[in-house]
Amino acid sequence: MTDDERARRFEELIAEGAAVPTDGWDFSWFEGRAHEARPSWGYAGAMARRLGGAAAVLDVQTGGGEVFDFALGRASRPPRLAVATEGWPPNVARATALLRPRGVAVVASPEDAPLPFADEAFDLVVSRHPVEARWSEIARVLEPGGRYFAQHVGPASVHELVEYFLGPQPRERRDARHPDRERRDAEAAGLEIVEVRAERLRVEFHDIAAVVHFLRKVIWMVPGFTVEAYLPRLRALHGRIEAEGAFVAHSTRHLFHARKGGAGRTSHP
Repeated sequence: MTDDERARRFEELIAEGAAVPTDGWDFSWFEGRAHEARPSWGYAGAMARRLGGAAAVLDVQTGGGEVFDFALGRASRPPRLAVATEGWPPNVARATALLRPRGVAVVASPEDAPLPFADEAFDLVVSRHPVEARWSEIARVLEPGGRYFAQHVGPASVHELVEYFLGPQPRERRDARHPDRERRDAEAAGLEIVEVRAERLRVEFHDIAAVVHFLRKVIWMVPGFTVEAYLPRLRALHGRIEAEGAFVAHSTRHLFHARKGGAGRTSHP
C-alpha cells in the first residue's frame, strides 16, 4: 500500500466513524469492527426473569430503550405498570418509539434530578449502565420489600483507551464507580445488599473508525472528544492498529442486586 493509499484509508475510516449516529444504545454497528466480551450473568435475560414477577417496574436511564424492550419481550408475563426515564432528548424520542407499543411510558428526566415519581411507587427498579446510581432516590421510590437490579459500569473501564488519549489519570477517577463504594452508598440509603458480582472483560478495537464512534457515543470516556482535537493521536493509533492488530482494553462491569427492607406486596426472586 502506498503512502497516498494509507492516508486515504485513514481519512475514510475517520469520516465513517464521525458520521455514524450516536443516539440509543444499539451497538450493532460495531460488529466486525470492535468486540466486547459480555458478563457471564447475562443481564438482559436475568432482568426478564425478574420482570415476570413484578407488578410495577421502573427502568432508570433507559437510553434508547433497547435492553428494557428486549427483557419485556422475554418476560413470562408483563408487569401491570412499566415506566422508563431518560435524560438525553434524542434517546427520549428513540425510547418512546420503541417502548410505547409495549405500553411503557417514557418520562424525560435529567440524570441529576429527583425521580419524578411518588414514594414507594415501584416494586422493581432496573437500570443498565446508569451514569450514577442515585441511591436515596432509588430507595425512596421502591416499596418495602422492593428490589433494585442493575448492571453498572465498574472502575477504570476501558481505561487503556482513556489513558492513550488523556495520559495517566488520577486515582480518584480510576477508583470511581468501585463496587465497594457503591455498596456502602446503597446501604447508607437504607438498602440491603443481596448480591454484587464484578467482572473484567476484554475489549478489542479493530479499526480507527470504531474508536472514533465509541468516543463520540460514550462521551464521558474522553470528555470533549472531537476528531479535530485528537487528530495526531488518532493517526498514530491508526498506524498502530494497522501494524500490530486490534487495540486491546478492558471493561469492568458489576451486577448489583439490592432490597429495600420491609414486607412488600410482590414476591421477587
